[in-house]
Amino acid sequence: MAGRIEDYALIGDLQTAALVGRDGSIDWLCLPRLDSEAVCAALLGTSDNGFWHIGPAAEQSGPQPAADRRSYRGDSLILDSEWDTPTGTLRVTDFMPPRDGGTPRLIRVVEAVTGTVTADSTLCLRFDYGKVVPWVHRTGGGRTCAVAGPDAVWLDTDAETHGEELTTRSQITLAEGERMTFVLSWHPSYEGQPDSLGTDQVLQTLEDTEKFWSDWVAHCTYTGPYRDAVIRSLITLKALTNQQTGGIAAAATTSLPEEIGGSRNWDYRYVWLRDAAITMSCLLRLGYRDEARAWRTWLLRAVAGDPENLQIMYGLAGEREMPETTLDWLGGYEESRPIRIGNGAAEQRQLDVYGEVIDALYLAANLGLERDETSNTLLVKLVQSVEAHWRDPDKGIWEGRGPDQQLVHSKVMAWVAVDRAVKLVEGGHADGPVEQWRQLRDAIHRDVCTHGFDAQRNTFTQSYGGQELDAALLLIPQVGFLAPDDERVIGTIEAIQRELSTPDGFLLRYPTKGENIGVDGLTGDEGAFLVCTFWLADDLALIGRDDQARTLFERLLTLRNDLGLLSEEWDPCLKRQTGNYPQAYSHIGLADVAITLEQHGRRSLLPLGGT
Repeated sequence: MAGRIEDYALIGDLQTAALVGRDGSIDWLCLPRLDSEAVCAALLGTSDNGFWHIGPAAEQSGPQPAADRRSYRGDSLILDSEWDTPTGTLRVTDFMPPRDGGTPRLIRVVEAVTGTVTADSTLCLRFDYGKVVPWVHRTGGGRTCAVAGPDAVWLDTDAETHGEELTTRSQITLAEGERMTFVLSWHPSYEGQPDSLGTDQVLQTLEDTEKFWSDWVAHCTYTGPYRDAVIRSLITLKALTNQQTGGIAAAATTSLPEEIGGSRNWDYRYVWLRDAAITMSCLLRLGYRDEARAWRTWLLRAVAGDPENLQIMYGLAGEREMPETTLDWLGGYEESRPIRIGNGAAEQRQLDVYGEVIDALYLAANLGLERDETSNTLLVKLVQSVEAHWRDPDKGIWEGRGPDQQLVHSKVMAWVAVDRAVKLVEGGHADGPVEQWRQLRDAIHRDVCTHGFDAQRNTFTQSYGGQELDAALLLIPQVGFLAPDDERVIGTIEAIQRELSTPDGFLLRYPTKGENIGVDGLTGDEGAFLVCTFWLADDLALIGRDDQARTLFERLLTLRNDLGLLSEEWDPCLKRQTGNYPQAYSHIGLADVAITLEQHGRRSLLPLGGT
């Protein structure tokens, strides 16, 4: 049985990633890319669907013991897990060397820290998301190769291995200071063998990987009191960014449930324009221009010459087709079904995406990213699409599966798209019919304030003429649609606090209706949506309630696991993380609030009249 979602650590190579449990079991691994088929899928099924466990040798069958300690090595994605046994301390170091092309490798270094320890390795590869048992055979040089169709995975180790019950097993005994390395490499089955790595090469690769991450982290400009939390969030966002293509995935997993045992299970291993644009903005604000430049290039490739048919998500390299299917042979995480691969929301109209994308381009220009004429052409086409469609109903930020609606947040972000386009022209960063765009911006603003605001309750609503609230309305002051001290903004914040708060003070996205179909066209409930609560903390700071903002933010920090990772949601009843993991949106929210609180803290130290 898979562990709790927060029991997993993330390791990755900037093109794919793996989840490692506290017990030393890798239960999720997709090769060669993050959105490729999994070769270890026990996370969404059982051990029969693929895993790789390394830990202390067990005297009897049963659950493997959790590590006594684990941590990332400094500011990196190198994971150290340690077990104290009766005869000594065992350490397993797990990492994936960053790559830009080349062979994907997952490396595990087993070491006796003290005493003499015996460790077991059990490798159970199951291709096609846990469905296909590969052909496993030994090759020259003692290498083990597992083949299924076009894919091959190679295991290199000096340890003796043997096959048992369709797994590859090894048992090693190490004295203090001794190490044994295990290297798992993916390679196309029709291209021969990948290069093997000896022990010395593995240790050098480990050193190079640690240096890569420390050098990357050194560019971070945040120096505030929450630096450790911000750095871990930035590393997580970097891990979700494809080094080769520039695409930024929303999460590392598919179908981890928003409600344990429920059906709200989606595939998040793709590039949502919204999530990626906001990730890029976050990275830019913290000093990372190379990632921003790479994402802008990715955007231009993905949208190509057809911005009128802009999709809300793409594959990691800009692929347009992501058909949604279900994997019926997997039992689901804690029996949460169905397991979905692909995402049908790619075909939805979501008007807010235009705002996030153009806002990201605006921020990039303001922070010194060089002007690009192709981006200017894209900008004009995007604003033309907003002008043609901003009055249309859509699915919105939450990708409901019910009818389209006149969603207030979507209209606000349409306003953002035009507002930032106007400012790009005014700042000399772009060319366009600026007077026409100013008029369009004013028309959208009037429409939202007329039809999206409930004067009796003093709050904006989820949709025109509706009664339901939506936590996305918290973005109204953050994007500059209205000033933070506007009574309508304060009224909306207070209404959302009253009506969408869980008992522990975290926020739902919007009301759900259990077994009945809700406003999103789905049955079932979900937990508190973490980024929404980060938005609330940000808003509280904006309206001058700094103490409340800081208190809420620090409570959110306690929801992270011991490694600083967050999923999409928090179940207030079960007191555990839910949803796909780790989630870019949650970590963006964390970093953004930390920046806001630092800025407010600096202002509070200024003398009167200071700026």
